[in-house]
Amino acid sequence: MKKMNIHSKSIITIATLITAFSVQAQDFKRFSVSAGWLHVMPQGKANPFNINTGVKNGTEATVGSISIDSFLNSVDPNATFADLGGEVFNTKDSLDELINDEILSTLFTDGEGNILPEVAGSATIDGLESWRSAGTGLEADDVDTLGLTFSYYVNDKVSLQVIGGIPPKVDIKGKGEILAPLSGLALSSNDIVNILFANGIPLNQAIPITNLGNKSKAASARAWTPALEVQYQFGQSGVNKFRPYIGAGLMYAYFNDIKLNPQIESDLEAAGHMIQNVLDGKAGAALDGTVSSGVMRVEVDTDDAIAPIITAGFTYDLNENWYTVASVSYAKLNNKATIDIINESTGVRLINATTKIDIDPLITYLGVGYRF
Repeated sequence: MKKMNIHSKSIITIATLITAFSVQAQDFKRFSVSAGWLHVMPQGKANPFNINTGVKNGTEATVGSISIDSFLNSVDPNATFADLGGEVFNTKDSLDELINDEILSTLFTDGEGNILPEVAGSATIDGLESWRSAGTGLEADDVDTLGLTFSYYVNDKVSLQVIGGIPPKVDIKGKGEILAPLSGLALSSNDIVNILFANGIPLNQAIPITNLGNKSKAASARAWTPALEVQYQFGQSGVNKFRPYIGAGLMYAYFNDIKLNPQIESDLEAAGHMIQNVLDGKAGAALDGTVSSGVMRVEVDTDDAIAPIITAGFTYDLNENWYTVASVSYAKLNNKATIDIINESTGVRLINATTKIDIDPLITYLGVGYRF
């Protein structure tokens, strides 16, 4: 009878454990969805633009007709020359005095504010082939949108979560002013100028292309940034209403509907005309900002990116099905932006500019969810 009691107790104990395990195994819901406020705060800083143009170093171009101001502005302000007596003078100041002299100006200008083509001569141009524009770049602004999550629970502790939302329109802020570093040497066909400046006229000018920093925004884009995470929840369903969790996974970023600030786009088209004028052998027209023989088109593109993302948050059960959720996430996200200026008349890419955009968003989420 004693053995039967032990045996019966054993059977009862095993049955109890099986029942308890079965109840525990089924005491959580496999799926959940939530919706709420998603606030994205980019933490990255701007990176300089790297710029290449179709004007190779050493390009020779006829200057042609050019305004007095553009001619003088292109002269190296630090250049000097020595007269026959060995006295040293500043090249730019001397040219200014020569050109604006009441008597001599008729020998060098057309009387309408332009240097005569034979005086301007020709120029060997350097500096425009490739340069790094220090102090410039792009930064993403803060943005708010409707966030959505969908979770599948492998068990009561581990889940897979897809994080998304309505793709927000992100404003891209610009930083700094882009300047083209023109250098080289001008050789005049005028005898007087050649005598005074026998070694030529050194050129050195930072030509303003566009100011990114004085605009409310440089561009805007639609951001698609879904993420997939594996998450681990502390506590136990049906026991703990408050359950902290941590997660890690990958974020995919895709940007479309990119629109440049109209003024910046106009500035870039003007830069395309400048490069085309140089290639056409019209350096004076390039410095005067004259429209070239081409029709300019500006193209902007960004690379897709995949980034690691980590999350810490918590859920709080309102009842068996409904809950609230709050979390903070960080993604190490960056991508490359490319701007091309193309001459539609020839199909030639005149300017190519690239920059890395460090987005590195800190993302906060506050929502309400439902388990089923």
